[in-house]
Amino acid sequence: MALPLLAALPAVQAQPPREPIRLALIEGLSGPFANAGEAVFRNLLWAVERVNARGGVKLPESQGGARPLALVRFDSKGAVEEALSLLRSATDQGIPFVLQGNSSAAAAALIDALDKHNERQPQRRAVFLNYSAVDPALTNQRCSFWHFRFDAHADMRLAALTEVLRDDRAVQRVYLIGQDYSFGQQVVASARRMIAAQRPDIQIVGEELHPMGRVKDFLPYASKIKASGAQAVLTGNWGNDLTLLVRALRDVGSDAKLYTFYGNALGAPAAIGDAGIGRVLAVAEWHPNVGGTVSDAFYAAFRRRYPEPRDDYVHVRMQVLVEMLAAAIERAGSADATAVARALEGASFDGPRAGLGNLHSAAMRADDHQLQQPLVVSVMDRAGVPGVKHDVEGSGLGFRTLRRSEPAAVAQASSCRMSRPD
Repeated sequence: MALPLLAALPAVQAQPPREPIRLALIEGLSGPFANAGEAVFRNLLWAVERVNARGGVKLPESQGGARPLALVRFDSKGAVEEALSLLRSATDQGIPFVLQGNSSAAAAALIDALDKHNERQPQRRAVFLNYSAVDPALTNQRCSFWHFRFDAHADMRLAALTEVLRDDRAVQRVYLIGQDYSFGQQVVASARRMIAAQRPDIQIVGEELHPMGRVKDFLPYASKIKASGAQAVLTGNWGNDLTLLVRALRDVGSDAKLYTFYGNALGAPAAIGDAGIGRVLAVAEWHPNVGGTVSDAFYAAFRRRYPEPRDDYVHVRMQVLVEMLAAAIERAGSADATAVARALEGASFDGPRAGLGNLHSAAMRADDHQLQQPLVVSVMDRAGVPGVKHDVEGSGLGFRTLRRSEPAAVAQASSCRMSRPD
């Protein structure tokens, strides 16, 4: 029926496709942490698709009108030098927005390189949007006008975790273990300090830093942890370094609790299985079992987009990043990096505008470009028990909320002394 109607309409010239606003994802999409990189890509791609589904970013006609976002993949293979080379490629192509997160070492190098690039080539400036590089230095002594962090940094996450540890009176002995680079070193040092402040009666029975992404067998580390008599292990490990660690702890029969940053995804729950019930804790800005109609609908939509259990990795902060970027571009009236950076400073996440209602509350602190947001500590439990409506990665195990901390409770003072462009 539609065909005759269309034929009867006067001929109109087809509108050329709008030029997309490109976002460069510089991430380890191959190598030892490829699973984490691909999981990030899925989250960001879905966020971009959601913006484009409602018409893209609304700009004046002089700036191209409504324009879609386009996510461009750059595989750093998990190497800092490769990430720097890809940054040069992205800026040479005039891409105004760079996204990265899986490595604070890479993030620090990108910040330094982007500062220099933006100074030398003001006509090709770019903004760095960080979704998970959480070394506190990146928004303190190494802060930059061009860098915005959308994840809670390590000290913020530790503040939430150690609040729970403070009330866990059964724990008297803790083992600290992390990856041997800036982030892992920071987690171990800050954990020691925060535990001493919250629970001076706790004994730190071991500290360990291991090579990042190069340990294939964590059994020697797990054996040392078990022999120490630790009742809890605190770690910032992520990706395969976390999965292999929890599997080794299971294999040696350790019954220590695991206070983790990322123990609720990327194979960790399945690696430890039922032995993790009541013992594996994680901290994040959100998890699928926080409850509420909006949260359930958000998670259901993600699972429709990615139905395979192995793809079950979703984080609100990556949606927040893309949504706040889109809103900042619209406020700036262009995709110019400097104008968008100024529009992001002090901005709040507008859930209703994004079709996400009251899913999350967040604001970008102008002083240091650190997002302020709630954090939730959760513990592993069997799917179907009260508070665990959804499992993780088809494992039959999910996470239920132990404590929610509001932004003010986990906010940390900043030593940032930011230089802003004229």
